[in-house]
Amino acid sequence: MREHGCSEDSLFSFLHAKKSEDRGYHRVLSSMCSLPHPVAVRAHMLFLETNLGDPGLFLGTASLEAMLIARLGNLLHHPRAAGYATSGGTESNIQALRIAKKRAAATSPNVVVPESAHFSFDKACDLLSVEMRTVPSDAQFRMDADCVQDAVDRNTIAIVGVAGTTEYGTVDPIEVLSDIAVDRDLLLHVDAAFGGLVLPFIDGSEPFDFALPGVASISVDPHKMGLSTIPAGCLLTRDEKTLHLCTVDTPYLTVKHACTLSGTRPGAPVASAIAVMDYLGRDGMQAIVAGCMKNTRRLIAGMETYGYPVAVEPAVNVAAFSCPGVPPGWIVSRTRRGHLRIVCMPHVHRDVIELFLEAIGEMNAGKTD
Repeated sequence: MREHGCSEDSLFSFLHAKKSEDRGYHRVLSSMCSLPHPVAVRAHMLFLETNLGDPGLFLGTASLEAMLIARLGNLLHHPRAAGYATSGGTESNIQALRIAKKRAAATSPNVVVPESAHFSFDKACDLLSVEMRTVPSDAQFRMDADCVQDAVDRNTIAIVGVAGTTEYGTVDPIEVLSDIAVDRDLLLHVDAAFGGLVLPFIDGSEPFDFALPGVASISVDPHKMGLSTIPAGCLLTRDEKTLHLCTVDTPYLTVKHACTLSGTRPGAPVASAIAVMDYLGRDGMQAIVAGCMKNTRRLIAGMETYGYPVAVEPAVNVAAFSCPGVPPGWIVSRTRRGHLRIVCMPHVHRDVIELFLEAIGEMNAGKTD
């Protein structure tokens, strides 16, 4: 720490210099986050000092959190869903497994997850001392439902399915998983951190949410396709009783019980998330998703023109290709199986797609010279 403070001009000159070192989102095709909507930024700034960890001090902000959960519950076919705002999918997934462990009486608990499960489940199982049983994917990069029954036993506390996988943009057979969960009296947690704000706006999407009776909890992140500021995730449960399995006493706060994982929780991203949802409405969100899906289809068509087929037809705006090279200056990522992976977020608009395809064409031309 400095012995004496510096001038404001000097400080912000330093900070601007550091900010300039960030990649931002320019030519970034690998991120599931995007530039926040302008109304999200404005709402965030208005609620900078709020702390949902002590909601009795911030009654208005706490009411916004309840409103956000109600909005998402309605979108996911269960207006009476319980839940709270988390820091993102990792926290939501940890809490879902924590709930499952508290509900069960297993002596050696295990959870059955798909091969495509986010790495947050590794963290959750490590923290909770739960065995993670991984089910392989089928040819369509979806959880192989035929293998789930074999993986479940009397110590299984939950099944996990993904709606909008991080690597391939597919949706696991949630309807089949729901039937298994009901038959075996297990919790089914759906990780819809990405797809939860995409699939409801695509006509003909297969069911993945509370419309299915076996779905007990869902994670969804407004800071992804919801265009909120970071961090804004949500965990929704079918009822209050399930959520409150994680309740602890908080005797010195304005409320005496809390079911959240974090103590101090920022209210600003919650205000940001509800602001975007209310500003855009269903039709506005549908238009954004439609644009992202249109760009995804254009990307797939263009890549196939150059001889790089899509690994699987995605259900959301994530596409993976059999393409060994990457044009210089572009940030992409690769799946565990080596496919080039691109997420067509709102900042990856049509002009960006065309520039990338042009770069792919130049890369191909360079190989034949």
